[in-house]
Formats: sequence, C-alpha cells, structure tokens
Amino acid sequence: MKKIAIGCDPNAEEQKQDLIQYLTKLGYDLTDMGSEDPIYAHTAIKVAEAVANGSYDQGLLLCGTGLGMSIAANKVKGCYAALCTDIYSAERARKSNNANVACFGAFTLGIRSIEKLAETFLASEFEQGCSSQPKVDCYRDYDISRG
Repeated sequence: MKKIAIGCDPNAEEQKQDLIQYLTKLGYDLTDMGSEDPIYAHTAIKVAEAVANGSYDQGLLLCGTGLGMSIAANKVKGCYAALCTDIYSAERARKSNNANVACFGAFTLGIRSIEKLAETFLASEFEQGCSSQPKVDCYRDYDISRG
C-alpha cells in the first residue's frame, strides 16, 4: 500500500478533507501534514521533504491554484511536483515525467475533478525505458549533481 503525504493551505482545507476521505476509501494510507499555516510554502516543503527522503511514496498538495504549492515543492531536492489540471496531465506526470508530488487548485477545480486527478496520478507508474527516460534522467542527474 502506498503511503501518501498530503497538505494544503488554509484555502483548500475543505477539499483536502474530502480528498482524504475519498482516497482512504480506495485503500490509500494518507498522512495529513497540515493546512493551518498561511505561508503555504512551509506545508509544501514539509510534504516535499517527506517524499524526497523516502518516508512517503508520493505527495499531494492543494492551494488556490496549485501553482504556489508546485513552485515551493520543487525547491526541495528530489521532489518532482506537477500541477495537474486534467486527467491526461495527471497520468503523464507519472508515466512520462516520474513526478512524485501532484498539485491541485482548489479554486480552479471542483472536488470531483480533484478526486479523479489524484486517483489517476496515484494509480499511474513511470514507464521505465520510455522515450521520456533520457529527459527524466537529465533532471534527476542535475539534482544529484547539486550535492
């Protein structure tokens, strides 16, 4: 069973709680890493570090647009956060880009969309040896080279 870290800013608390309930019913093990901090970067970094250090398999982040969370999470070495706005991007974030954190906009997507996007992201796996492998290797190698 995949261990999932989840967090949000105060604006997305309701959507986060709905998403936790939905994904728990699907069998995912979720840990809520907070939503109270109005400085959303703190929560994004907390989730990103937990995923990057291997404590969690994947992460989910929500804020008004998902943009701020993805920017903040991507500052953490080993975190590869993707803003997911449709089913295709949620699937390709994993299959082609090997993203380990998905970000969603609570103000730009309805909860049913967020649920389906998260479900798609979590169910998808990176396709080793695919045409995107050299691209993924490139940014992972760069990440490693930064020490």
